[in-house]
Amino acid sequence: MVGALALSVVLAACGDAGLLDGVGDRTRAYAQGDATTTTVVAVVAGTGDEGLIGATAVEWFNDDLPNEMTGTPEQVIRGVWERELNSRFVQSSRSEISTAMPTIAFPDLVPETVRWITSQLVYDETTGGLDPDISAAFGMWTSDPYQSNSARLGVLRVGQAAADLLAARSEIVPIIVPDGISLGWTEAGHRYELFCRSNISEELCIDIANSAVALSGLLP
Repeated sequence: MVGALALSVVLAACGDAGLLDGVGDRTRAYAQGDATTTTVVAVVAGTGDEGLIGATAVEWFNDDLPNEMTGTPEQVIRGVWERELNSRFVQSSRSEISTAMPTIAFPDLVPETVRWITSQLVYDETTGGLDPDISAAFGMWTSDPYQSNSARLGVLRVGQAAADLLAARSEIVPIIVPDGISLGWTEAGHRYELFCRSNISEELCIDIANSAVALSGLLP
């Protein structure tokens, strides 16, 4: 019930056009990589002064990994694990994650200040299989990843949902946590937890969660 109330507030705040209210009104320019290179990214949605851009418009940190694994889900899961043994969180490309977890979803929209997205498969170190509690993790960064925790604006963790839950998407449930808000929901056998830092409003965080689509549809 709390999630439904929060969602109704978001839709009211966005106006009659909902999440696409104000599409095309603004753009953001930023330097990326070489300081002399400027990339212009369109703000495609948002709430008030907070904008959202397409997840495919930013850099995915692990898309150029050497020895990227292909094959069946089982082959990719095993191959990624063997690529970096003894590490629970293994840097993985979005292609590897979408193959390992075919029904996984990721937000189509991210905060306009995000410049990088990191992606990892998460393992049970005893079995070498994916950890059912957290099987994949994604970070949304405003600057070069892993240089400063303050640059990590949001985190999405995806685990295995209880077997008796419906495949249809559940209600989004917000939980206030230190330094921000956490949104939880389940869909297609997965359990999602999206953390947004306190400088992102609850309304915008819910917009991000509601934009989730199949990760396989966001591949380069």
